[in-house]
Amino acid sequence: MGLSTHVLDTMHGTPAGGMRVSLYTTEGGQAALVKSFALNDDGRSPEGPLYDSASLKAGTYRLVFEVAAYFKSRGVALPEPAFLDHVSLDFGVAEPQQNYHVPLLVSPWSYSTYRGS
Repeated sequence: MGLSTHVLDTMHGTPAGGMRVSLYTTEGGQAALVKSFALNDDGRSPEGPLYDSASLKAGTYRLVFEVAAYFKSRGVALPEPAFLDHVSLDFGVAEPQQNYHVPLLVSPWSYSTYRGS
């Protein structure tokens, strides 16, 4: 339980290992960095949940995914500027005792997210 993320590279059909991700709290309109990390080979945080169930609080959060840098590192030729540079997902946690999984499916030209389980 807690807060987690998982990124799948839909262009290559693989987890997005190596993509940089930053987590922020966004209370009162101000973003405060909580942590930054590179995804492991499975496209997940190498340290497990971003927050465990005891630490997750009700409030608003932001995940920022460094999409263009990831695809460039995979040898994908992107235009300048890239169509997607960073993907920023703002979301709310209303019931912190529940699991909040925020996956991202991404290519250089599109992305999708949902609240997973």
